[in-house]
Amino acid sequence: HDITSYSSEEYLKPDEDKKSKHKTSVKKKTLNPEFNEEFCYEIKHSDLAKKTLEVTVWDYDIGKSNDFIGGVVLGINAKGERLKHWFDCLKNKDKKIERWHTLMNELPGAVLSD
Repeated sequence: HDITSYSSEEYLKPDEDKKSKHKTSVKKKTLNPEFNEEFCYEIKHSDLAKKTLEVTVWDYDIGKSNDFIGGVVLGINAKGERLKHWFDCLKNKDKKIERWHTLMNELPGAVLSD
């Protein structure tokens, strides 16, 4: 394995204004990046049910395009633990609901970043 650098991006979609994108810092020289970063979205709770949260992880290479590693989507169209997590967040609007999710190789309808 090469020791590499990773970054992560978060979107709240649909996102007509392209304002929901958040990027973490780049974690360098690791095969096990931990981001532990928090982002806030200004959104009405009633609008949240119509949105999906998309998290992607990228292999970050200076001077080259970043390689997609994997991602996870939380929302009404998710399945299993991802759907349960989303419902738990909607039901408990003032609480932090933390879960671990396995990254998927591709995201449904994702627009891959440059």
